[in-house]
Formats: sequence, C-alpha cells, structure tokens
Amino acid sequence: MTKSQSISPTFTLLALAVSAFAIGSTEFISVGLIPLLIQSFHVSMAQAGLTVSVYAMGIMVGAPLMTLLTGQINRHTLMIIIMLLFIAGNLVAAFAPAFIILLAGRVVAALAHGIFMTVASVIAADVVAPSKRASAIAVMFTGLTVATVTGVPLGTMIGQLGGWRWSFIFISLIGVIGLIADYILVPRNLPLPSKATASGIIRVLRNPKLLLALLVTALGYGGTFVVYTYLSPLLEQKMGWSAGAVVVILVIYGLMVAAGNTVGGRLANAKPLAALLKMFTGLFATLLVLTFTANSQWLGLLTVLVMGFFAFMNVPGLQLYIVQLAEKETPNDITMASALNISAFNVGIALGSGIGGQVTSQFGLGMTPLFGAAMVAVSIVLTWGLIQLARPSRRLIRKFNHN
Repeated sequence: MTKSQSISPTFTLLALAVSAFAIGSTEFISVGLIPLLIQSFHVSMAQAGLTVSVYAMGIMVGAPLMTLLTGQINRHTLMIIIMLLFIAGNLVAAFAPAFIILLAGRVVAALAHGIFMTVASVIAADVVAPSKRASAIAVMFTGLTVATVTGVPLGTMIGQLGGWRWSFIFISLIGVIGLIADYILVPRNLPLPSKATASGIIRVLRNPKLLLALLVTALGYGGTFVVYTYLSPLLEQKMGWSAGAVVVILVIYGLMVAAGNTVGGRLANAKPLAALLKMFTGLFATLLVLTFTANSQWLGLLTVLVMGFFAFMNVPGLQLYIVQLAEKETPNDITMASALNISAFNVGIALGSGIGGQVTSQFGLGMTPLFGAAMVAVSIVLTWGLIQLARPSRRLIRKFNHN
C-alpha cells in the first residue's frame, strides 16, 4: 500500500475542512471591515461594498472558468495551486496601496474559492464509501460553517484592534495551515475527472434535470439570505435585542447552522432528493412562522435559531445530488456540473440579498421572511418535479427486472 493510499479519509476531510475554514472566513470578512476601508481609502459606502459583491461575482464566474483551465491537473497538485492562489490574493489585499488593488486581490482569492469548492466536494466524495458521500461533503462544508461562527468575527476583531490589513494577513496565515494540511493529507493518486470543456457548460445547462437542479440550489439555498443578510437589524429593531446580545445570538445561530449541516449530510446519504424535499419544507415552514413571530423577542429568537438549523442543512444534499445526476445525465461533465452548482449557490446569495434589500426598503424588515419563504416554496415545487421526472425510469427498471 502506498503512502497516498494509506491516508485515512478522516484526515483528508479534516485537511479540506481547514482549507474551507480559511476560504469561508475571507468571503464575508470585509463586511465587518467596511468602516475601516472607507476611512483608509476615502471611498463611499457603495464602493466599499464592492469588496463583497466583486468577490461573489468572482466565485460565480471563476468556478466554471477555473474548472475549464484546471480540469486535467492532478487533484493533489491542484489543491496546492488553489491554496497558493488563495494566499496570494489575500496578501495582495493586505498590502494594497490603492482600493483598486484591494479589489484585484479579492478577485484572485475568489477565483481560488470557486474552484476549491468544486474540487474539494469531488475529493470528499471520492475518498469515502458511496454510502457516506453526503456526510463527507458535509464535513468539508463544516469548515465554512465554523468560519461564519468564529473566523469572520475573529478577523473583524483583529481588524478593529490592529488595522484592516492584519485581518487579511490573519486569513493568509490560516491559508498556509490549510496548504500544509492539504499537501500532507490529500491523496496523490485520486482519479482525474473527464476533461472539462466549454461545450460541457452548454450540455449541463441544456439538460432539463440538471438545469432544474441548479435552480433548486439557487432558490432553496438563497431563500435564507433574504432574511440572513439583514438578521442583525431584524434582531435589534424588530425583536428588541441589544447589540451585545446580537453578537452572542449570531454565534449560537452559527452553532445551529453547524448542527443542521451535519444532520443534513447524514439524511441525504441514501436518497438526497427525498431528503431535500423534507429540508426545504422545514425551512419554508420556519420562514413562514418567522413572518408572524418577528415582533416577539423570545418567540422570534427561537424561530431564528430554528431557521439557522435548516439554513445550510440542504448544502451537502444539493452538492451530492448534482454530482449523482451528472453521473447519469452527462458523465463527461461531472466536474463542470459541480462547478456550476457552486456558482448557483452564489447566485442564490446575490439574489436573496438583493431581494431582501428591496423588501426592506419597500415593505420593512418584518416582511423579509415571507419573501424568503416564497423563494423556498419555488424550490420545493422544482424538487417535487425532479422526483416526478425520476419515477418513470424507476418503473422501466422494475419492468425490465420483472421480464
């Protein structure tokens, strides 16, 4: 048995989770640094907000683009390149002499983010038994979840104490730890996927089932962000919690997200589509209830925490299902389908946040859960449609076996 073959899947997943923690921390860290960036570069609030939106755009474009460019590189080597790219992007941001250079660093880091989520999901699924694939993906995504609980607040605090540049240096150091872990613990003999091509994007998007699955990802995942993006003012202005209490609540919310992510991975192992239907139904019901409890301090808080439990529960199942579906529908484009699904997650974030902003200005904070529920309701209908599309093939299989 070679060294690469003897690496425990548990350690490989741990290495991926550490890298995911670094990458998850950098995505939203600039939100807490916006006041410092405005002061440092003398830019407007809207311009400072580009550090978030440009990053999201970089992921949406970068995931499929980088998949095309790196499809035939050894998976171990590619993970090292990704982490080096991520570290470089954050160091460029840390030492940026001008705001445009900071944005350039954010784009470089975002390119690494997009391809990392695509490749890491496939690696996580490859190193475990088929029956544990969703759980393995959930472990990898736990790094992102932990980042929202500890990485982002910690990075923001470092920026407030020592200056915003130290926040990006901190993220770079975490990236170095992820780089070392990946070098040691990611197997060197993982199989290469079929070569990704630009026509693969077209094949994936022209396949009705895959297109529906991508829409399910964007709407089902993005529905939460209609509320989550404006969760702090919702807790303070509608429910009456103090700013100090909100910090504690957000940490507890993150723990609920972590618990839901783990449970969701286990539920989705066997039948991801059926599990997703139940998860979306739970999220829809919770958002609907929040519409009525948003003005109540304790009932509203309880509902928010339940929302946290359901918020990321669907992520492992969505990522596993797109891979399984691509294996059947477009077997030569599995990695590209995975990359487009990562883009769909970020489309959902942008769409949910945008809708939430419009709802807040037009109807008020208290109505954001209702519009989030509407997005999730559409994903429920589409998921049900995917289940119906799968049933005829099952009947044919049963008929064939009977004959």
